[in-house]
Amino acid sequence: MDEILLRPAELLFPSIVNVAVSSVDADDEAVRVEARCTAAGASCPVCGTWSSRVHGSYLRFPADVPCGGRRLVLRLRVLRFVCRGESCVRKTFVEQVPMLTRRHGQRTERLRHTLVEVGLALAGRAGSRLARVLGVSVSRSTVLRLVEALPDPVVPAPRVVGVDEYATRKGRFYGTVLVDVETRRPIDMLPDREASSLAAWLIERPGIEVVCRDRAPFFAEGATAGAPQAVQVADRWHLWNNLGQATERSVADHRGCLRVLVPDVPRTGREPGSVEVDPSGSPWPTGHRFADRTRANHARVHALLAAGNSRRAIERQLRMTSRTVKLLADAAAPEDLFRGQWQGRPSVLDAYKPYLDDRWNQGCTNACKLWEEIVPLGYRGSYQRVSAYLRAKRLSPDSPTPTPPSPRTVAGWILRHPDFLDEAARLRLKAVLANCPEINALTGHVRSFARMLTERRGHQLPDWLDAVRHDDLPALHTLAAGIDRDRDAVIAGRTLPWNSGVVEGHVNRIKMLKRQMFGRAGFALLRKRVLLA
Repeated sequence: MDEILLRPAELLFPSIVNVAVSSVDADDEAVRVEARCTAAGASCPVCGTWSSRVHGSYLRFPADVPCGGRRLVLRLRVLRFVCRGESCVRKTFVEQVPMLTRRHGQRTERLRHTLVEVGLALAGRAGSRLARVLGVSVSRSTVLRLVEALPDPVVPAPRVVGVDEYATRKGRFYGTVLVDVETRRPIDMLPDREASSLAAWLIERPGIEVVCRDRAPFFAEGATAGAPQAVQVADRWHLWNNLGQATERSVADHRGCLRVLVPDVPRTGREPGSVEVDPSGSPWPTGHRFADRTRANHARVHALLAAGNSRRAIERQLRMTSRTVKLLADAAAPEDLFRGQWQGRPSVLDAYKPYLDDRWNQGCTNACKLWEEIVPLGYRGSYQRVSAYLRAKRLSPDSPTPTPPSPRTVAGWILRHPDFLDEAARLRLKAVLANCPEINALTGHVRSFARMLTERRGHQLPDWLDAVRHDDLPALHTLAAGIDRDRDAVIAGRTLPWNSGVVEGHVNRIKMLKRQMFGRAGFALLRKRVLLA
């Protein structure tokens, strides 16, 4: 087989013409290459006039990608030509080698492209570290400047666009991302989520036919004002999520019906978390650490006194202070030392303990939630007092009171497809539905909504809204009112094949990019990384 011999220029600079390599010198640290441009002439960058008249030459030392793991030092001689244009303001100009150099460029184009890709993937600091591993020494600021200098991508006018918000600072500042749903690529980002900004963006693109969005009012207003000709599609996932939240609130309104799932158990003599009173009449219970230690010390001191020991001798023998020995010796009984420090003293929580006990028996064991419930009732104590009371009930040695499942659990049974429920959950849900007609009606509405959603029967939505209004389910009434205000978009979302799933994916990617830059990226840099990566 014949060997193919490559010239140094073809080996070091493939796909680059008009470059001749004069010499190559390699050592353990670097590869030094001397090259020159061989073009007979060039076009003036201002007037475009071709010129072959050489004014002079000089050397350029652009940084290049490493060669074989070693630093490549390029010594490139370029020509300066005289512009022949009589009216041109440029008298001389330097030739630029396509795909190799640019005006005022300190790096070759292939190294610049490599650093740009690193910057788009990792941003500044991490990109600088990776470039150092690849054999290129560059600062994080340089990587960021290269990324910010990139032009915006040129994308064709979209036909189906998805819009959603992303947080630059959650709860305070938000922006808008727009995605071409057909190509699944982001096409633009806006620095806010105002309806006017979205409307202005849509007005500049009159060819948009479909706008996929969630049910946020500012997106609805912006889409209506900016693209009145487009069909607005409410995302199906957001509809199902809103229905799930309404379902949980409805079940919580009827949590008393969930007691049917709790078996009747005989009650013990005292409630969980209550204090056992000592039969001797002492306010301190037997087994309490402080009470038992005090009783033991009292008995030891009085035994030594009865044996004829002095108080000073007792101090040395028991290693107690004189004040402690005096208190124990002067007390006729250990209960005399329990001055007001017992658990039966009045508490600001006493008036609210019956309410807390009822909510505990209903299955609510969240201390923060119960504290928020009793504050409007007049409770002025701390959250820590409520938490300690419930912790005592939770850690009581008695068998805990059986509690019904939480409203979230029952809502999960209702929202899940009946075929995917296990036998135990199916039987427990059946018992709840038989005991509570409101939850039974709620289950029927949820399952009919699910059939409309999965089978795209958007035309059945008005009948579903009317059926919901006839039942006593306030949480579903609120959801139905919101859907009715956005009825056209909801029907389109349950009829057309478009949705905002791809937009949610890009919002998740934006979160990843923000965390990668520790939340310190400005809008311009974040927009470059989202649109160009």
